[in-house]
Amino acid sequence: MLVFLLFSCSKNDEPAIAFYYWKTIFKLSETEKEILEENKVTKLYIRYFDIGLQPQTKEPIPISPIRFQGNVANFNVVPVIFIQNKVMLQSNLDVENLAKKAVQLVEEISAVNKIAFREVQIDCDWSLNSKDNYLKFVERFKKLSQKKLSATIRLHQVKYFKKTKIPNVDSGVLMYYNMGSIAPDSLNSIYDQKIAVRYLKSLKKYPLHLDFALPIYSWGVHIRNQKVIGLRSKLSFSELQKDENFVQISAFFFKVKQSNYKNGVFYEENDLLKIEAITPEDLKQMAKELGESTAQAPKEIIFYDLDEFNLKNYEKNIFEQVVSCF
Repeated sequence: MLVFLLFSCSKNDEPAIAFYYWKTIFKLSETEKEILEENKVTKLYIRYFDIGLQPQTKEPIPISPIRFQGNVANFNVVPVIFIQNKVMLQSNLDVENLAKKAVQLVEEISAVNKIAFREVQIDCDWSLNSKDNYLKFVERFKKLSQKKLSATIRLHQVKYFKKTKIPNVDSGVLMYYNMGSIAPDSLNSIYDQKIAVRYLKSLKKYPLHLDFALPIYSWGVHIRNQKVIGLRSKLSFSELQKDENFVQISAFFFKVKQSNYKNGVFYEENDLLKIEAITPEDLKQMAKELGESTAQAPKEIIFYDLDEFNLKNYEKNIFEQVVSCF
């Protein structure tokens, strides 16, 4: 009964369901189409390109611009630009030129694919040392694009907003994941309620309207000699349980029985894999604690990210269950 009370939610004015699409080629699988249709999803936040640094010159360059092989005519598309923080850390950064080129590339990709868009989202985990360049970039991008602008916001930027400042955008999206450090211990770096609690009380003081992004992805933390040597995507409990090269030694850990290659990665005998994932109960708990902590109800919940591998870990109606918790 206690578990039922904790994880059951009532329906009021529920936020809309949206998804991030974070692949380099846009092409929906039948499963992905089915989920979007069943959840009446009309809005997709699509990563258009990253901005990084050219290794030799340290000049900003677009990385892996998206290519469309599927139709997006039925969706309200929000182009998302992911900017590596090291770009904004450049002391000689030509912010005006970067903003101009970013706007042009968003417009070019949209024009070629006949996408009419009303909003752009800037995704950057800016820091105290990069905030001046970042805030200037947002200002210039907004003026040049003449579009509605949103920005991703991290927990530390909410709690310390007087220091990190608030970008001049129309709204923000709180990325409610990647809370802890990636480590060989038993903690889940994607979601840790003990860490989340330290920041939740700051939400009601944050001046910018926030929607929320929740995680539906998982990964494997590859550990060798008690050191993390990499993150491995698209690994599941069930897959590893069937693989004779791995043995489950605890709730989250698998041990390599014999050296082998899996998905192009070499695993040495006695290596460890820690699977970090988000359960349906985690998602409902995240929604409840956010709903209880925010001063203004979110208009939408964006799930990261739309991928058949992620979707198969949940019941089809999990997204409706989660938004009903707000």
